[in-house]
Amino acid sequence: MPRRRLRSLAAAAVADLFDQTTAFGRLALVQVAMLAGDTLVTISLAGSLFFSITPKAAEGKVLLYLLLTVAPFAVVSPLLGPAIDASRGARRVIVFAAAAGRVVLCLLMALSLHSLWLFPEAFCVLVLSKLYLVTRGALVPEMAASDELRSHAAGVDDAGWPDAVDAPDVAEGFAGFNAQLTLLGTLAGFAISLPGIAALKLINAEAVLVLAAGVFGFAALVAMRLRPAPERATRSAALDEEVAHRYDTAPVDDNEVVLGLTASATIRLTAGFLTFLIAFGLRRGHAPLWWFGLAFAASGAGALLGLYLVSRLRRRFSEQVLLASALAATALAAATAAYLGGLPAQVGLAGAAGLAGAVAQPSFDALTQRRIPPAAQGRVFARFAVRQQLAWVLGAVIPVAISMSFVVGDVIVATVAAVSLTGYLAGRLSWARRGGPT
Repeated sequence: MPRRRLRSLAAAAVADLFDQTTAFGRLALVQVAMLAGDTLVTISLAGSLFFSITPKAAEGKVLLYLLLTVAPFAVVSPLLGPAIDASRGARRVIVFAAAAGRVVLCLLMALSLHSLWLFPEAFCVLVLSKLYLVTRGALVPEMAASDELRSHAAGVDDAGWPDAVDAPDVAEGFAGFNAQLTLLGTLAGFAISLPGIAALKLINAEAVLVLAAGVFGFAALVAMRLRPAPERATRSAALDEEVAHRYDTAPVDDNEVVLGLTASATIRLTAGFLTFLIAFGLRRGHAPLWWFGLAFAASGAGALLGLYLVSRLRRRFSEQVLLASALAATALAAATAAYLGGLPAQVGLAGAAGLAGAVAQPSFDALTQRRIPPAAQGRVFARFAVRQQLAWVLGAVIPVAISMSFVVGDVIVATVAAVSLTGYLAGRLSWARRGGPT
């Protein structure tokens, strides 16, 4: 099969989605169904927790919900991370359970949308959502190592490891695979949002949750079609267990990955901050509803552009350069929005933030997939997901709890991004001076 260097990311992603003979194509279909279901749950909760009540009343419920988004990781990281690494076949079972569990929970939420039972049920939905995302991160290298994906990337050695030095195409491939999955999830979210919003407006939020249950039911069915990659003869279960145990008892000692986590977490922090700065700023200012739509569309368009660019930029630049560029773009866009002021500037900043996040996350995922042993990736991705979600919630809580103008918020974002960029570059320079790889 010819290489896809000359094809657009969207064309490659759609081609993979419709090619259900490959392992990656089956994972792509699961991704589409899972993210579509997540979008419907978000629409339903937004309709009942944010837009249907006054801004002051919304603050308390949104703060409670934000705290609930952190709690699932307390379960996913220590308990379920090792389960993801237990065996390759276990990952398919976990993905199926994450989808099937949400079928039941969405139906329960539809029955208790206006009671306190909604919050523990939403908590369980979030646990399963994060569990899928963590498992997906560990599945990408497994799909890349399978025989069905050898037409996408070469250079996977007999132990299932991509050679980062002699086979740059594989490193590029990981970033490309991550970008394709994120792009497909984003497109699925856009596509399902139209019937979801229509159901919310024409019927009620409960109908949206019933629709979400149906979508997750489909996700559960297609998850059963995932197949574990063949085990390598040169890899032993004892070796895998030893590697996994080392990552259980000691922190990640790869400086590039740790520095990349810091940069990625900063991008997530600014994304959470801007999401609620804009949302509550528009509500407090009694802005027309179409301004919310413009900001959402700008963020989505920026994300699509970022996903389109990331696999192409990876051919010329390392993941580290892409992470630094995402921080620089965030700082510059926020400073520009603070200088210009006004709602149009905030819409533009939402687009820039979407682009930066779409470049940073696949790059960091690829960096982790390339430098962390496959046997430990489940627990490492779970551990990193905790930090990233904590950063997102920390950023989101600030504009919810503290009223501030757009200009003040933009200055905060620009400052945080600029300081993080300086620290990231200084850390990499220091590491290079001590003999680390550049």
